[in-house]
Order: sequence, then structure tokens, then C-alpha cells
Amino acid sequence: MKGQEKSHELMALAESLVTFAHSHGTDEIEVSISDGLEFSVDVRLGKIESLIEAGSRYLGLRIIKDNKTAYAASSDLNTDTLKRLVKNAIRRAELANPDEFAGLPISKLSAIDVTTLNLFDPEISELDTDKKIALALETEKIALSDKRITNSHGASFETKEIKSVLANSHGFVHEYKETFCSLSVGIQAGETDNKVEDYWSSTERHFRTLDPPEKVGKKAVARTVRQLNPRKIKTQVVPVIFEPTMTNWLLGFLFACVSGVAVYQKLSFLSDKLGEKIGNEHITVYDDGQLPGKLGTRPYDSEGVPTQKNKVIEKGTLKNFLCNTYAGKKLNLPSTGNADGASVGPNNFYLQPGDVSPKDIIQKTDKGLILIRTIGHGLNPVTGDISRGAFGLWVENGEIAYPVSEITIAGNLGTILNQIEEKGNDLEFRSAICGPTVKIQELTVAGE
Repeated sequence: MKGQEKSHELMALAESLVTFAHSHGTDEIEVSISDGLEFSVDVRLGKIESLIEAGSRYLGLRIIKDNKTAYAASSDLNTDTLKRLVKNAIRRAELANPDEFAGLPISKLSAIDVTTLNLFDPEISELDTDKKIALALETEKIALSDKRITNSHGASFETKEIKSVLANSHGFVHEYKETFCSLSVGIQAGETDNKVEDYWSSTERHFRTLDPPEKVGKKAVARTVRQLNPRKIKTQVVPVIFEPTMTNWLLGFLFACVSGVAVYQKLSFLSDKLGEKIGNEHITVYDDGQLPGKLGTRPYDSEGVPTQKNKVIEKGTLKNFLCNTYAGKKLNLPSTGNADGASVGPNNFYLQPGDVSPKDIIQKTDKGLILIRTIGHGLNPVTGDISRGAFGLWVENGEIAYPVSEITIAGNLGTILNQIEEKGNDLEFRSAICGPTVKIQELTVAGE
């Protein structure tokens, strides 16, 4: 009952600020409120290094007057404070430069039942502190129990409970609740001159679907020890198999290139390619904010535009850029429900999987590299060029032969999208951007 009362108070506060701003001369106003609880514990070598348990409230304003925009924010939700904030924002908007593309969306959220999206887990709020600490300690203990592991970077357990309220001057007033929990561990193996490291994590909206400590710990061990005693290789052009974590990284780069913000700023090599072939028939990419229980799911974006299933690339053809309202106006395209603050963010952005197992993909590779980790920067969205330090596993005659290090992978995203030969059947929604194992026909692997 108290939670409902607090919810109604926040919605009433948001609506009252919309009314107040209108009465003081704004053309449009958007009010967003976030009310959250967070917990995090970090342990290392069996001891607690940090523990945070806190609540937070945050209110953001967007004021538009005569096509001039001002933003303001406060963690103090006192009514008098917020009224002063609104008045100051109006004055600042009057001093800004007009922008013909400024404006809020006029959108009506369809009668969606937010509960069907499965975003909130009441069990998370019932977990006691001792249980949360124990999960982190147990995960690290399991990882360190393997004699090949020589050190720990630490284990962490985190939870978040968030209530989001959004109201604007076009009559939009809605709220929803969501939860997250995460368990992770990072470890080291090897001696002084042969140290390798890796980690594993599990993040879910529901505690019951979170990987248990044994699975997280053992996965971290397996990912770490497989890198022991790496070899160097000669520079060569070979097929490269991307593990799902590396496909996620590649898709993150692709998302940056199909973002409407990057497109209208001419910071993407795909800016003038809408409707054109940019990849082969294996490439179908979606952004879907309506998948129940997934990490990128939400009923509407930060502007109140309902999320949907957007086909970004269909069998290699670029179908959509992902836009907020402003980017959409600049590009003469509709918003796709991807507003994230003042920018554009993914909902569930993923590559459609194939029907081949990762094991079969490896077995059909005579010689090549399995990419398992990259370091550094080396991504250029303007050209699509990629050049990053990397770690991997060398494949000979369809089998993993040995780990390799001190290499760099180099290529171009446009070329890669045309050279994906196979896609695995192992798509898991472990993050908002995800994909299965993929095999690239060839990339330059620079070594000795």
C-alpha cells in the first residue's frame, strides 16, 4: 500500500509540474522521475571490499518555448525547489537559440499491460543482506578452488529496483517498475611471466533465472585457464569465429552506426545507405523492446514513444535507422522508440541466430581464429574500420589447438557484414545488445 501511495505521489508531482510550467508560459514540458533502490557488494579474497545500500530519487525536466530548449535536473523533490527549477529553466530556454526540430512527441501509449513484459521481480526486494553477500563470497570461493587460479580481481553481487514516472504536456502520464540483479567474478591464472585473466557474469531481471554461483565461478575458470601458455602466430588472413561475447561487441559497433544521432551528424559510414544492401543474406538484425523479461525491454522510451519490434537489417538490406524524436525529425523519419535521455539507446538489439551449433562451426574450420577478447579502442564509425588488440584460440583441422596472444584483428564492418558465413544457434539475451556465434570468411590477424 505504501508503495502505491508513493507511486501516486510521484505521478501527481509530475503532473503538477507540467501544469505549473504551462501556466508560466512554456509551449511544451517533459517531466521524468526515477525512484530507485540499489545494493552492491564487492568481495576479494574472501573479504568485503565495498558495500552500498542506498535509495535515490532523480527528477529531470525538458522545457521548450518558441522552439528553444532547456534542461534541468534535481535530486531534491521539494515542491518549492522544483518550481524554482522550472522558472529558471524557462528563463534559460528564452536565452537559447531556436531549433526548428525541437519538440516532444505526440504519442499515446496503447493499452499495454506492463505486467506482461515481466520487468519486475518482488523476490529481489525480499533478499536479505547476508544472502546477497554470501552469493558473492561463494562465487569467488568456487572460482579460487581450482588450483590453476592464482588470484582474484573480486566478485560482486548487485540488485536494482527502479520506478520510472514520465509525464508531458501532450497528456502522457505513465509509470512502470523494473528490477535487475547481477553476479560476477574476475580471476587470474598463471605465474609471473604467464598471467592470463578473464571473468564471467550473469545479469537478469529475475533472481530465479540468475546463474547460480557454481555456474558463474566455473565459467570464469574455464574462460581464464583456456588462455594459459599462449603462442604467437604469423600475420595472416584467416577465417575468424566470434564467440557470442565478441558478436555482442561487434553489434555494439553496428548499433553506433545505425543510431539516428550518428547518421544526421554524418558520423556513420551508413549515413546514406538506407534501403541499400550492406550485408549478405545471413544478416537480419532486430531491435525489439517488447520481449518479455529481457534486459532491454521497456513499455516506452524516455520520451514516452511506445517501443516496438524494429527490423533494422533484413537479409542484408538496411531497413531502418534507430531514432528518438529529434533524430527522426532531422532525418524525416519516425521515432522508433529508442530515445535514451537526450540520445538514442538500444532496446533488445540482436542478430537473428542460425541453426548450427558452435561446435559444428569450429569442426568445419580447417584453420582460423576463435576471437575471445579484445582490448583498446580502434573503432571508427565514420569509415567502419576496426583495429583492436585481441586474444583468441587457434583452430587447426576443426579442433582448438592452442591459445594465441599479442595479436591484432583488422577489418571493416561493412566488409564483415558481407562475409559472415555461418551463424550459431546459441543466441542468449545476456545483455541489451547480443548475438550468437558467427564465422567471418576472413579477417587480417596481425601477429609476428
